[in-house]
Amino acid sequence: MAALAYTLGKREINHYFSVRSAKALAVGAVLLLAACHAASRRYQGDDSCEYLLSSGRFLGEKLWQPHSCMMHKYKSGEAKDCLADKHITFIGDSRIRQLFYSFVKLINPQIKEEGNKHGNIPFEDKSSSLKVDFLWYPEVNGSMKQRIKSWTEGSSPKPHIIIAGAATWSIKIHNGSNEALTQYKINITSIAPLLEKLAKSSDVYWVLQDPVYEDMLSESRKMITNEKIDAYNEAAVSILNSSSKNSKARVKVFSASRLIAEETIMQSLDGLHLPESSREMSAMILMNVYCNKVMKPIDGSCCQPRPPITLIQKLAFCFFGASAVGYLILVLIRRNDHRKNKPCTDMESGEEKKPTTNTSAVSTLETLLLCLCKLGLIMAYFYLCDRANLFMKENKFYTHSSFFIPIIYILVLGVFYTENTKETKVLNREQTDEWKGWMQLVILIYHISGASTFLPVYMHIRVLVAAYLFQTGYGHFSYFWIKGDFGIYRVFQVLFRLNFLVVVLCIVMDRSYQFYYFVPLVTVWFMIIYVTLALWPQIVQKKANGNCFWHFGLLLKLTSLFICIYFLSCSQGAFEKIFSLWPLSKGFELNGSVYEWWFRWKLDRYVVFHGMLFAFIYLTFQKRQVLSEGKGELLFPSKVSNLLLFISVVSFLTYSIWASSCKNKTECNEMHPSVSVVQILAFILIRNIPGYARSVYSSFFAWFGKISLELFICQYHIWLAADTKGILVLVPGNPMLNIIISTFIFVCAAHEISQITNDLAQIVVPKDNVVLLKRLLCVGGFFSGLLFLSAVEEQSRH
Repeated sequence: MAALAYTLGKREINHYFSVRSAKALAVGAVLLLAACHAASRRYQGDDSCEYLLSSGRFLGEKLWQPHSCMMHKYKSGEAKDCLADKHITFIGDSRIRQLFYSFVKLINPQIKEEGNKHGNIPFEDKSSSLKVDFLWYPEVNGSMKQRIKSWTEGSSPKPHIIIAGAATWSIKIHNGSNEALTQYKINITSIAPLLEKLAKSSDVYWVLQDPVYEDMLSESRKMITNEKIDAYNEAAVSILNSSSKNSKARVKVFSASRLIAEETIMQSLDGLHLPESSREMSAMILMNVYCNKVMKPIDGSCCQPRPPITLIQKLAFCFFGASAVGYLILVLIRRNDHRKNKPCTDMESGEEKKPTTNTSAVSTLETLLLCLCKLGLIMAYFYLCDRANLFMKENKFYTHSSFFIPIIYILVLGVFYTENTKETKVLNREQTDEWKGWMQLVILIYHISGASTFLPVYMHIRVLVAAYLFQTGYGHFSYFWIKGDFGIYRVFQVLFRLNFLVVVLCIVMDRSYQFYYFVPLVTVWFMIIYVTLALWPQIVQKKANGNCFWHFGLLLKLTSLFICIYFLSCSQGAFEKIFSLWPLSKGFELNGSVYEWWFRWKLDRYVVFHGMLFAFIYLTFQKRQVLSEGKGELLFPSKVSNLLLFISVVSFLTYSIWASSCKNKTECNEMHPSVSVVQILAFILIRNIPGYARSVYSSFFAWFGKISLELFICQYHIWLAADTKGILVLVPGNPMLNIIISTFIFVCAAHEISQITNDLAQIVVPKDNVVLLKRLLCVGGFFSGLLFLSAVEEQSRH
């Protein structure tokens, strides 16, 4: 009964929900969400600085998440670069003094809170010509007004940034009287025009009063109640917001600190002053407000303008637009011809005659233009998600539950969709698709949950990336060894499928080829495998079967490859010289350096070689009929199988224990290239030695495995955000619903791109070598044009 229910359940799901209907639903969701976000930004404004200053929530205990945008965590060097030659003034009471110290500690973490608490405090960083002053004005009164007036009308130099705020002293001194509140309104009304005048040339922020923890206040401060503070804040906001007719020049009200204090004031030592962690968040917000538009950090979307569209991007959009127009024209022509050329009856024979036209060329052109149309629409979605300011972005925040609970969900789904394999060979196609699928899903969960901060998870994910490269070595070696096909058609088919999407994204999203690091990795390793096996003497299985000497020849080739890998891994200078040569440098440099490429290559430098060696040993054993690969059969004799299974399980667990006990990421990364193969081989043996395990696979995981490359690349921009540094927010205010909807759209887009790539590969890479060579010349011209336009763009930027 359970088996019947299981089968019927799968059938019902597949009947009512197909890939085609899912994609139609995804398109509808994108259009609806885009319309909602556009309307929201039109009527509520699209200034992320206002969101940063006024709203947000806590992720966990220590991470503040502004509404709709991402905060960058500034380090001392970045803060100095941003604020070089600037003069910043904090003016107000003891709470503003605390904020002053927290701000200064972002510039110089060694600074200590000392000196006269009720007096002015100067700070200067001579290396960056930066001055930060605190001016003691605990009340909004005539003295504060005179100081501000000296900046607007006097000879005193205006500060570039002014942070002001005060109220608690007025409440305390006047015992919370209503007359004091009235006088506060009069004083701030007289100061507001001066602040507005300053705001035309300086950045002016008015800090609202944070709540107090009334139960902890001393007797001398009991009159400072949250009710009084709210009244003073309401007065300040209403007066400052109504004092300016020009909204662009108005004083910016800093109210997010109040929201932070509401959650943390209980940790206060005296009930009035905030704990240090809260003040650090407020200081970091101020740093983001000013510096994000200057430094433009990738993971700081708050207060950043939309990046300008490059010449290459404009040409790309024109190309996709022209493709859409061309496709529409072709469809209209086809429909018109169809009407004119309807089958007509021959009066003599009484049979229908059909027009004899060759439609193969038209059909190919129509397929090409349709693929480009669909790709253009998908790229428009990519651009809206991660380059335009239409959709929101938020920071990642790791918790164990955010990583492990989704892992359990996908494991249950994978088991639910278990089916019998068509063949029972080791690492058959269905099994490798399954392997790629569940690994890719785990990597996606790893990325969106921010689990890289948890070292044990990071080390296991490194093994999954290594396993992908292991499959690269295994798969391509097996093909060349068995087929002996070293023709250029095969090579360029593989190169096209691997690189098509990334090349398009490099153009549309204005990113370096190396930015999508996994594709350069598998591309370079594919070429290394090809060159190793294609170079004279070409040794393939058919030749080696006739003479065992050729096996030793192949092992000699593999040994030479290993020596080359070892040499390059020991010589960073030689490696960087190779990939710093033009035009390789244009593809492999990231931020003007090839170090990132060196780091990625070195991290998994041996695993492709291990995959090739494993394929050679396995295929040799298979040819000599050492293995039993029948359905339900153990791979080796019983005793050998049991021993290998025991060793594999122990090895697998030993590696996991070692990876989980890692204390230092650098040291573990040094060990990883040599030991990652242990867990990979252990998994292969555990998965394939038992006959039953080798005879079943998860069609759920296999489905994702077939589009694993597209999933890995697409996540950069339409699931994650800010080039993987944050999370795309399509549904604000509901993280769970947002993940569900964005994931659904993301998977549909990846699947469609996979189909587009396959269709275009058949058109762009023909089997005719003469035509293929002509196409390659065109591709060479295309990339030469890109290099020229890139050089022009770079020169115009400078």
